[in-house]
Amino acid sequence: MTNTKTEIKTKIVAIGGGHGLGRMLSSLSDYGSQVTGIVTTTDNGGSTGRIRACQGGIAWGDTRNCINQLITEPSVGSMIFEYRFRGNGELNGHNLGNLMLTALDNLCIRPLEAINLIRDMLKVKPHIIPMSEHPADLSALTPAGEIICGETSVDELEEVPQRLYIEPAVPATKETVKAIKDANIILLGPGSFLTSIMPPLLLKDIGSALKESPAKIVFITNLDKEKGPAGKMSLSTMLHWCERAMQGRHIDSIITDHPCPELAPRYEQRIEDLASSNHEWRHDRMKLKQAIDRLIVTG
Repeated sequence: MTNTKTEIKTKIVAIGGGHGLGRMLSSLSDYGSQVTGIVTTTDNGGSTGRIRACQGGIAWGDTRNCINQLITEPSVGSMIFEYRFRGNGELNGHNLGNLMLTALDNLCIRPLEAINLIRDMLKVKPHIIPMSEHPADLSALTPAGEIICGETSVDELEEVPQRLYIEPAVPATKETVKAIKDANIILLGPGSFLTSIMPPLLLKDIGSALKESPAKIVFITNLDKEKGPAGKMSLSTMLHWCERAMQGRHIDSIITDHPCPELAPRYEQRIEDLASSNHEWRHDRMKLKQAIDRLIVTG
């Protein structure tokens, strides 16, 4: 257990997208507004991809997922936000939360303000900030020299790409940069490495802020190999990609469920049992919280 003074002082930033970031944020919900999630906005699949194809704008799916996992008081509002349409018509598969966020965006409200309106309505205390408020896509350069555009296409690659890019080169949200500068601890992962963790790091403003940050930067590994090209990457390669995006900034610590001798002594490794009892590939929220608590106490 951490004491009250430690909890008040500690500002935690978690970077990622989708289920991984949502699980991390929900495990840290007791820290309330001291926690900020920086969310990937480049998804082009599913309901989000269909909305982007006809309406434009940033991808809302990862943000909605994070909010869903942070709802602690079920209500009519939360039921509406989580509702997914079924049937044979055009609405089939669409999530109402995505449509609500898109509608607020179309009403000329900043995407961040739209998120904050939903957070207030659903009593979500941790901050959630999109990595950028400008539409952009994830692209990859393949070993054969071909440029592949779109998260879903990157996930379908048979080989690890040579490089990743955000196109166009959009600016980061200014609140994201401030949160990184103010943070005491910055968490990368868990989650899909190429399509959730890397996209925010590829924004120049975020990479520069991470390079200059005095915070402890911690990489949290997945509990199972990913499907797709990221599953062929070693942990050492993933760390190298992160550090390259952060302009050479060294990752201070790794939280993992098994030791990696090849990373010693360059990286501090914190070996933790993080698996859920009913799904070994999924992080247990309480175990994640306890691991971060220990990180805060021991520094």
